[in-house]
Amino acid sequence: MNGIKYNAVNAGNRVNRSFSDYTWEFTSYTIVIFFALICLIPFVLVIIVSFTDETMILRYGYSLFPKKLSLDAYKFIFSRGSDILNSYKVSIIVTSVGSVMSLLMVCMFAYVLSRKTLKYRNVISFYMFFTMLFSGGLVPFFVLVTSLGLRNTYWAMILPSLMNAWNVYLMRNFFNTIPETIFESVKIDGAGEMTIFVRFALPLSLPGIATVFLFIVVGYWNDWFSAILFISKAELYPLQAMLRFIMSNLAQLNMSAQLMATARKLPEESVKMATMVITIGPIIFVYPFLQKYFVQGIVIGAVKG
Repeated sequence: MNGIKYNAVNAGNRVNRSFSDYTWEFTSYTIVIFFALICLIPFVLVIIVSFTDETMILRYGYSLFPKKLSLDAYKFIFSRGSDILNSYKVSIIVTSVGSVMSLLMVCMFAYVLSRKTLKYRNVISFYMFFTMLFSGGLVPFFVLVTSLGLRNTYWAMILPSLMNAWNVYLMRNFFNTIPETIFESVKIDGAGEMTIFVRFALPLSLPGIATVFLFIVVGYWNDWFSAILFISKAELYPLQAMLRFIMSNLAQLNMSAQLMATARKLPEESVKMATMVITIGPIIFVYPFLQKYFVQGIVIGAVKG
């Protein structure tokens, strides 16, 4: 009987919907789809330009409908095939190891700061916030990393970015959303702080963990400055640094070609777009799996922050 009544109510609701309701729904979906397409156009343009012939770009500019397609940009980049593959390997190692270690440290630090029983909690929070406004400077940073013997190692690209104050604050806000009564009841049952952290705090903060994890992954994947500072061996270049090195060489070669008045011009503009496609590819594959948690995490973090 309850099922029949529920179906009848739903049928009545469907019947009672007016023409204006359908119009509003159609208009809303149309607007959302329109803005989604607008957001997609720049990404599609980057992909198309990366496959466009360089002479067409110089003559007609960027276009969604190129007059001539070419693979010269990708041929130029992958002419250093072994270097690109090796830099991909370095980036994957640095991103994987660094992201896991950073996420663990951020979560542990944020959990401690979220506990109201921690002495000098506000002092530690202020000290962490202070690092967001001021830093020691580039020279002390370089001297510190070098004096630790980290130059030309993976750790030079991993350790300096392990702790990020913004991620700690964001993660702390998620832990603050967990009712304190849960922790108190678990403590009464004999659980320690590590048990509470691993078995209760972390599972209840999955949206925050996914959000922070995505920030950390993107940060490590896009980092090229650490490699420029501390890496001098080509076999340790991450992808971003290697592509920057290729673009720098390409600009120099084109400048030399102009000075020598040669007719051949290397595909500089299309190579720029091709490098963007190569670098953002892995992030695009990772994001769909974290999108649900990422959106939820941003909303909750913004409200609670």
